[in-house]
Amino acid sequence: MAGRIEGKTAVVTGGCSGIGRATVRRFAAEGAKVVIGDLDDVRGPEVAAEAGGTYVNVDVTDPAQVDTLFKVAKDTYGTVDIAFNNAGISPPEDDSILETDLDAWKRVQEVNLTSVYLCCKAALPYMLEQRSGSIINTASFVAVMGAATSQISYSASKGGVLSMSRELGVQFARDGVRVNALCPGPVNTPLLRELFAKDPERAARRLVHVPAGRFAEPEEMANAVLFLASDEASFITASTFLVDGGISAAYVTPL
Repeated sequence: MAGRIEGKTAVVTGGCSGIGRATVRRFAAEGAKVVIGDLDDVRGPEVAAEAGGTYVNVDVTDPAQVDTLFKVAKDTYGTVDIAFNNAGISPPEDDSILETDLDAWKRVQEVNLTSVYLCCKAALPYMLEQRSGSIINTASFVAVMGAATSQISYSASKGGVLSMSRELGVQFARDGVRVNALCPGPVNTPLLRELFAKDPERAARRLVHVPAGRFAEPEEMANAVLFLASDEASFITASTFLVDGGISAAYVTPL
């Protein structure tokens, strides 16, 4: 069924690669007007042209730039209906708590958690004025599980995204605004492929725990985001929306 978000305006951060890019394509295919926020000035205009949308260079840790991103969406297309706050990083220096220094901790928190706070803060006034809107924040399955192959700041940041999304979803439910946390399992993105290249043993250790026996594709996450963005999810808010191939429910995996 096409046209599930026909005519709606969607803002996607981190829209030039991975889950973000797949979602931009999916949103455009379903009739949305898409504003892509990213730092990639090479791919950004290409992605926007492909989607028939608009690219905005934005540092998602900068409040003024985030405000501008959502203002561009409103000024260009008239509404802000969907915010997919997806930008994030997972740098190699974020490791065990015994190895991760304070600068690495702070950087991941800024990009992964503070940016979501800023994007929600910027999007909500438009949605509250309209009395409608859907915010989808990218958390992770690590927000509900522990990992011995730790990325301590990443895990903590995603836990914060999950908790914040739940609270906003409850707070604004009667104002017509839904807020949900997408919690992907491991996804076949450039970040994961880089992990395989740098540390195949660590990557393989992750794969063995996925009951589905494979990592997800970005398009599978985009399908979930589309559902949460659409009116089909009209009674879903404050949810921990796990799309993880069963990993968070597994005690042991199939042979």
